[in-house]
Formats: sequence, C-alpha cells, structure tokens
Amino acid sequence: MTAVVYRGARDLAIVDRAPEPPGPGQVRIAVSYTGICGTDLHIFHGDMDARVGASAVLGHEMSGRIAAVGAGVRGWSVGQPVTVMPTRSCGRCAACRRGDSHICHAMNFLGIDSPGAMQSSWTVPADLVLALPDGLALDRAALVEPVAVAVHDVRRGRVAAGEQVVVVGGGPVGVLIAAVAKQAGARVVLVEPDAFRRSVAGRIGIEALDPGEVDVVAWVNDRTDGAGADVAFEVSGSAAGVATAVDVLTTRGRLVMVAIHPQPRPVNLHRFFWRELELLGARLYQREDVVEAIRLVAADVIPAEELISRVMPVAGVTDAFTALEGGGGVMKVLLDWRDGAR
Repeated sequence: MTAVVYRGARDLAIVDRAPEPPGPGQVRIAVSYTGICGTDLHIFHGDMDARVGASAVLGHEMSGRIAAVGAGVRGWSVGQPVTVMPTRSCGRCAACRRGDSHICHAMNFLGIDSPGAMQSSWTVPADLVLALPDGLALDRAALVEPVAVAVHDVRRGRVAAGEQVVVVGGGPVGVLIAAVAKQAGARVVLVEPDAFRRSVAGRIGIEALDPGEVDVVAWVNDRTDGAGADVAFEVSGSAAGVATAVDVLTTRGRLVMVAIHPQPRPVNLHRFFWRELELLGARLYQREDVVEAIRLVAADVIPAEELISRVMPVAGVTDAFTALEGGGGVMKVLLDWRDGAR
C-alpha cells in the first residue's frame, strides 16, 4: 500500500507499507479519494507539531470501499462504498458523560491524533464507518465530512425557514454552511472578499457580497427593513469578520462561531447586552450530522462537483497542498488513490 507521511513543516513523503489487516471490530478500506482541508494545511505548515508526531498519516475527508472485514464485524461486505466519521471519543470524560461525545475532552481525531486517510489502505474501527448509496460518485462522497460540519453548524444556529442568515467567510465550509442554510429555507447571503470564492457561491445559487465594495451592515438592514440578520456565522477567522458578524445581527440574534481564531479578538459586548445576542460555539459534528450530510450530497442538494477544484494523483500531493494554500482559483482539492492514479 501507499501512504503520505508528514515528516515536518512542508515535508511530505510518499512511502510503501504493508497493509494493516483488520483486527476484531475493524474493517480495512481501499481509499478512493481524500480531501485536503484547512487543518491539514495547518499541519503542513508545522503549526500542529506539538499534537501531530513525526511520520503521521494525515487526512480525514475521504471515500472508499470495504476491502476486508475483521472478526466479529457484521453488516459490511467487500466492495461496499463507505466513508468514515473520523472522531473517536473516550466515553468517560465529562463531555461524553453529558452526551456530548463529539466534543470529548480526550478526542482521538483520525488524521491528527492517529493515522488518517491519506493512504491507499486504511484500517479503522467498524463503528466509525458509514455506508454510502451505491449511486453516489466517490469523488463527491469525499466531501461528506465538511458537509457534516456545515450541517452541525446550521443545526447549532437553530436556523429556521424564512430567517435571514449571513455567512462571513466563503471558504469551503462557509459556502457549505450557506448551502445547508438555504436548503433549510433561510434567506442567505455570503460575505467574501475573494472573487473566485464568490463565483463558486454564485454557481450554486448563493448571493455573495464583496465587503470591500458593499457596506454589509447597511445591505442587511435594507433587506430586513432595518431589523438585521437572525443568524450570523463567523467562518473567516479574522477580526473584521467577527465585527461584521456581530454588527449585522437583529435583537436576540445568534452568532455561531465556526472559525478557529489563532488569537483573542475584540468583541463588541455592549451590542450583545443591548440586543440580547447569543454566542454559540460550533465544533465538529455528531453521527446524525454525517448521516444527513450523506443524504444531502447523494440527493445533489449540495452540488459537490462545484466545490471540487482539482483532483490530483497522490504523486502530486505536495503540489496539491501548495495549490490549496495559494487560495487563488482553488476551493477543494482531492487526492485520487484509485488503482492507476498514483
């Protein structure tokens, strides 16, 4: 089998290894596609070396087919299309005991804390595997994990039909949040300075504003008869994005914090007081979010093909990371692990 190994900042190696046979309660998956996300980029830049050790196998956005089944595993057959929910909770911490295992205090995130999906053969616990519909193209299915993030975020924001939603930040997750919120019946606008990202949003029917050219708060107030937005999602990771997300909200509006901010940000707490706003954190997803994400992608409610900018062979993995970090003209990059694609 082939694997991509992280050896240090900006240093990825392609290695050959013997496939790991599935033990009791495990399955081995022949990986078809792996997506590269923002967390993978942070690792690539060396920003997570305290958590990710040398010789780590990255990747958690994926699709593939069952290749082998371990002892005691029922309900899976060789060749069945699947994806993996890459989070393993401890079951013992305070979060798990409260039923919030998706934010486990001792989370094992596959592709970060343990070997991930950037390998042609991936052995994982069977209880993390979810079936994909037979008719779903496996390149599109590789986007199920980021769609699950968006599903969880929209559910966390309690988005309802008819509400005005503002999504600040038009990267892959921001665009997906906008799409899921629109599917829920909300009126959605995306705020994003990059023209390419706005064009992707436009192709899937999401209205997008350039904050360099439009007064976003005035625009939202005009569309809502001066009331403001019911829900804002901060996905930009910037101080300006936080300010915009707060300022667009109506009375008792909800701000959902999605982006991982690398440092503390100033927040207008007076506006929180004055308008009785809510601030909601949103991290990862639960199994029902992944199930819903599979449904949305399979039903083509989420036009995954519009977000896939490039599909590259594994031999070009460093070029794939470089293309994604450049940002211009690239939304989502997939690695192709199928036979003959390496």
